Amino acid sequence: MIPTITAFENSPDRGQGLARDMRVRWALEEVGQPYEVRLVSFSAMKEPAHRALHPFGQIPTYEEGDLALFESGAIVFHIAERHAGLLPKDTNARARAITWMFAALNTVEAPILDLQTAKFLEGDKPWSGERLPLVKDRIRKRLGELSHRLGDADWLDGAFSAGDLMMVHALLRLKPSGLLDEYPSLAAYVARGEARPAFKRAFAAQLAVFTGKVPTAG
Repeated sequence: MIPTITAFENSPDRGQGLARDMRVRWALEEVGQPYEVRLVSFSAMKEPAHRALHPFGQIPTYEEGDLALFESGAIVFHIAERHAGLLPKDTNARARAITWMFAALNTVEAPILDLQTAKFLEGDKPWSGERLPLVKDRIRKRLGELSHRLGDADWLDGAFSAGDLMMVHALLRLKPSGLLDEYPSLAAYVARGEARPAFKRAFAAQLAVFTGKVPTAG
């Protein structure tokens, strides 16, 4: 059965690959699973039909038969569990890959999202000039720790896994800020993720929604 995911009809990132359906597209491309995309407007996201799939009125969602999921991390984990290619077969390595998925979402992405809030939602506040450097320092702390852990390895724990997929996508949000460039090993790590054929296919599919030049299905 071909799963259906939801994505922004008009993405705020204008096709830069930052919307969270990108993670799901990428995972599906990595495992070679065809999928369909249903585009959702901002108003439709708040309607009962969509909230039945995602109680917080966001994207992405994932539907496969009678299974409906929300939250990009949970969806990617489901895909990785269902298909070979994103989680190691070895039990311990598998557990470590899953740990990196949680670390990407809970430890690394959280301060990165805080930066976006500080810049775009709180930038006009009188205290924003004092808050922004503090947010950046928290990000630098996490990036320094992550860079130290990665070292000169290509991926976080042996072969590419769902943990790397989630981590690379979380770090992508930092590219416009210049913070990622302060950590060459992490910039190279992200570049390796972007160079994967599956990433390129997913990026092209998401960009197509904005440009309207190619189909939105994977």
